Amino acid sequence: MLIPRFNYHKPSTLKEACEIKGELKDKSMLLSGGTDLIVNMKGGVISPENIISLNGIEELKLHSVDGRNGQTHIGACGTVSSLIKEKFLLPYSALVTGMDSLGSPIIRNLATIGGNIVNARPAADIPPSLIAFNGKATLCSRSDKRVVSMDEFFLSPGKTILNNDEILSEIILDNPSTYSGSAYIKLGTRKALEISIVNVAVFISLEKPNGPITGARIVMGAVGPVPMRASTAEDMLIGERPSEALFAEAGKAASGDAGPIDDFRGSAEYRRDMITVLTERALKKALDEIK
Repeated sequence: MLIPRFNYHKPSTLKEACEIKGELKDKSMLLSGGTDLIVNMKGGVISPENIISLNGIEELKLHSVDGRNGQTHIGACGTVSSLIKEKFLLPYSALVTGMDSLGSPIIRNLATIGGNIVNARPAADIPPSLIAFNGKATLCSRSDKRVVSMDEFFLSPGKTILNNDEILSEIILDNPSTYSGSAYIKLGTRKALEISIVNVAVFISLEKPNGPITGARIVMGAVGPVPMRASTAEDMLIGERPSEALFAEAGKAASGDAGPIDDFRGSAEYRRDMITVLTERALKKALDEIK
């Protein structure tokens, strides 16, 4: 099927893109990788009047590590395949694993980290890890710039906190502490090109080697309308020393925090069972990274 006709805009700076987006608002859609947008246009799902391409904006592809502020900044238009190879992301192993789980090599070559986020799919591979790392998103408009927590970014399937005049420009992650580890595990019916039945991202930090847990974030995907924190399981971990028994109990608690539904990929009961298993495995994997 042919793509519907549209007006094409190709700004060269973020400021210019924000001006155009502020003028056109909901009469426009943003193009970065296009792995979802073009498919949906060809399928007749959407027919935007205007397309604003972000591909020519170099500042949206830049990344930096700020040692003084303890933060890492990732440009929203960085492609998934290029980010996977970046050494500055080595401390964020859960995020790298999540990106490497996305689609096929061809899709990863085109897809951008920002595009995967703003699509707001409940089973997406990247958002759970960003939330686990206490990530934030910088949203720009022609009159303002705001930073919001990734915890608050997703509202419902396909809907985010983004206003119709805003552009996601970067993701900000706290630099992991010394005694910390992370993991991402995805369950699908096959190894590639698969939408998650369930996915789990975890981050834990210890006071010292073999010491008590000082920080814990467990984020579950495909078990609710948005990525969900397993707050009961997180609270259970804080102050305790890591052990197989503790992680098993945390897995059970995470299952209770989930809110899955039945669909063609799996039943709610099966998803709850898998949350128990995957959470326990991810916690063990994160602990092994610290050791």
